[in-house]
Amino acid sequence: MTLTGRYTDKNRIYMKGLVLLMNITLPLKDPIPIFSLVLFIILLAPIILRKFRIPSIIGLIIAGMLIGDNGFKIIEKGSIDLFSKAGLLYIMFLAGLELDMTEFRKNRYRSMVFGGFTFLIPLLMGFVVCRYVLQFNFMATLLVSSMFATHTLVAYPLASRLGITKNEAVTVAVGGTIITDTLVLLILAIITGAQAGNLNTYFWVKLGISLTIFALIILWLMPMLGRWFFKKIKDDKTSHFIFVLALVFASAFLAELAGVEGIIGAFLAGLALNQLIPHTSPLMNRIEFVGNALFIPFFLISVGMLVDLRVLLKGPEALMIAGTLTVMALSSKWLAAFFTQLSFKYTPTQRNVIFGLSSAHAAATIAVILIGYNMGIVDENVLNGTVVLILITCLTGSFVTENAGRRLAIQEIENKPAPQEQPERILVPVSNPDKLEALLDFAVMIKDSNAPTPIYPLAVVQDDAEAKEKIHLTNKMMEKAVIHAAATESEVQVVTRIDLNVSDGITRATKELLITDLILGWTDKTSTTDRWLGNIFGTTLDNVLQRVWETVYVCNFHTPLNTTKKMVLVLPPNTAYELGFMHYLQKLFMLSKQAGARLVIYCDAKTQSIVQAYAEQTKNNADFSFRQLDGLDDFLILSKEVSADDLIVVVTARKSTLSYNAYMDSIPAKLERHFKDNNVILLYPEQREFDALEAGLQPEDLTLAPIQEQIANLNKLGKAVKRIFKK
Repeated sequence: MTLTGRYTDKNRIYMKGLVLLMNITLPLKDPIPIFSLVLFIILLAPIILRKFRIPSIIGLIIAGMLIGDNGFKIIEKGSIDLFSKAGLLYIMFLAGLELDMTEFRKNRYRSMVFGGFTFLIPLLMGFVVCRYVLQFNFMATLLVSSMFATHTLVAYPLASRLGITKNEAVTVAVGGTIITDTLVLLILAIITGAQAGNLNTYFWVKLGISLTIFALIILWLMPMLGRWFFKKIKDDKTSHFIFVLALVFASAFLAELAGVEGIIGAFLAGLALNQLIPHTSPLMNRIEFVGNALFIPFFLISVGMLVDLRVLLKGPEALMIAGTLTVMALSSKWLAAFFTQLSFKYTPTQRNVIFGLSSAHAAATIAVILIGYNMGIVDENVLNGTVVLILITCLTGSFVTENAGRRLAIQEIENKPAPQEQPERILVPVSNPDKLEALLDFAVMIKDSNAPTPIYPLAVVQDDAEAKEKIHLTNKMMEKAVIHAAATESEVQVVTRIDLNVSDGITRATKELLITDLILGWTDKTSTTDRWLGNIFGTTLDNVLQRVWETVYVCNFHTPLNTTKKMVLVLPPNTAYELGFMHYLQKLFMLSKQAGARLVIYCDAKTQSIVQAYAEQTKNNADFSFRQLDGLDDFLILSKEVSADDLIVVVTARKSTLSYNAYMDSIPAKLERHFKDNNVILLYPEQREFDALEAGLQPEDLTLAPIQEQIANLNKLGKAVKRIFKK
């Protein structure tokens, strides 16, 4: 082809592009330019408004006003309904998923009190104003006043971004939201039933039965289904995400079938899956990323598209109704937050956070008014006034939540205890790629999120003729560790070491990196002793324990930790006096919360009092209870109370240390025999290093095992004699 020919082809392409641009008509119809435009808005609006210290949420709402039917008519109303509805459901789902269930259960009565305030105060005040000031009829009065009681968690993404979702004020606000929205939507169902003339006994029976069946499916059947799925499909991360997404929308659909709005189903789906999706897991990271990047921004833009500021120019009646509705909505929600503050002695900052989260009216509000408008209960002035109310309350709620949330986040950081002098450092030696992800997930779950140090995956290559080839294989395995950790947004620093043997490599790495926690796993060996004491390194665990005196976790995971129902912790006598007791107890409390499992502690009375004092001192809100276990001789009583979904953590000790007991040597074999299908952790606490006093003297030479064994035999004989005399 000649040079001239090439230029001719280019000109044709340019002309075609120009013709396409000239043929574009507004509003856009083609989904490709619509999707492109919305994505650019999601990208640029927060960046531009961040320079003016305006919350990104407001930027997206304003952008929706500009591109919608009431602005420049670039995008037609309804073009993005699918994504916007998904965004609303996503907000409610994340609210349920991110709830600290322990705090939620502890504060459920406070949530009910706030839910009562934020429902009754706006309802009663709205009834008086609509009936006697705006002169509405009874049905319109009930509809509009119930609209005041509802609110949408538009500002919740701001609270999540500021890291205050676990604060009691946020927990109470979210719990109150679901209570008031449920009551409002039930009132709406009653109003529509009355308007259609169907408000009879059959209506009430049908509504009660459908809601009961719906609640049982979501809160009982869904957790069982989720636990089964995560056990059967362990490694397919894409399937995990699609499964969760399908359950959310199925729950919303079931809620609509039951007679309530889909947002109720999405929130309950979040509660049902809360304990199956740890907050530090890759799945949680993917769920939050997709929601914050795509679905939720689409919803906020769609809220802006509802706003029509021209209604303020349609005459004094529209202006008066819009102003009255807006003032009524904000003042009643502020009073609800104020009375909640007085009831529970919250700080003004916490009150403002509650007000900011509960003041925005959007989804349920427009649903209530549109239904009333379509049924002829309210007129166009009320509909337009509600649209103005949505704009002002969303802006107000976002500003208040942003400002109060920042102050609350700063207060939480200032009130946290001072960090330890030596920051925690977690080392994860691995040699089996199949065990890598499970060990890393465990490390992420027990790691302090505020610790500045990374997790250290370690690969030890024995120094021999094949060392170079093994290093290449090891590097490939470590790439998998980096990719998996990136999915959890956790920092890792891979360590590869060549040493004479594996135990020396682990020991030297522990000392050089100032490790505080060592996580080990194991593979099957030829004997029970090797299988438990050999770890992944055969018979090297004994060598490691003799030279590494920090906290050591020996882990055997058959199923994902997020499927754990109950976490059983066995504390032997005198373990509370070991050097690392407080350290590993804090880690296990954290693991219990991350795994969404209640903690059952088996120990004696003295250890129980020490654990309770520690929990009160540190204000730990983990869900834990106690069972009496006077000695390790009664260890096998666990088999009667442990199910296949339970995680067993047994604290043991190195020989010749304070809490060591001869019975501990048989615990690994007993665990293997009686709990072979359970996830198990054998924990060696941080202990004081033993120094030999004479040349050639080894720690095992000073063990009291023979004497302890004889004492144990005498105790067993005494118990047998007592049983004979009782008979």
